[in-house]
Order: sequence, then structure tokens, then C-alpha cells
Amino acid sequence: MKVSIVVILAAVAFTGAVVPAVEAQRYVATADSSRPRLKFADSLVSANDRCIVAQEKLNPKVRPVYVNGVPMGFC
Repeated sequence: MKVSIVVILAAVAFTGAVVPAVEAQRYVATADSSRPRLKFADSLVSANDRCIVAQEKLNPKVRPVYVNGVPMGFC
């Protein structure tokens, strides 16, 4: 029983479910300092400067959706 739990935990850690993800997204300064854009791991900058849904500041913890190769950030 103990061995199977260790194997399961190792498998979960290997897939990244337990290990925290590296925060590759970061804010990029814009003319409006209250609405910065996000720069993602692939070096692309979000097309929007605020959340499409709630019109709030973009959240760097939310993965972008790519529309025609352009990242769109969300809150």
C-alpha cells in the first residue's frame, strides 16, 4: 500500500499537478499604468489591456487564448 502511494505521488509530481508552474507571464508597461498588458513565455504581448469578460486588470495566472496567433489575456 505504501509503495503504491509513493508511485502515485511521483506520477502526479512528474505531470506537474503538484509542482507549481513557473510564472512566465509578466506585466508590460503601457500608457495607462492601471491597465498593463501581459508578456507571455513565447515573448508575445497580449492584444488586450483589460479582461474581455469583466473589464478588469489582466491576471498573469490565467493562460491566454490565442486568436489567429495573437494572445488574449483574461482575468
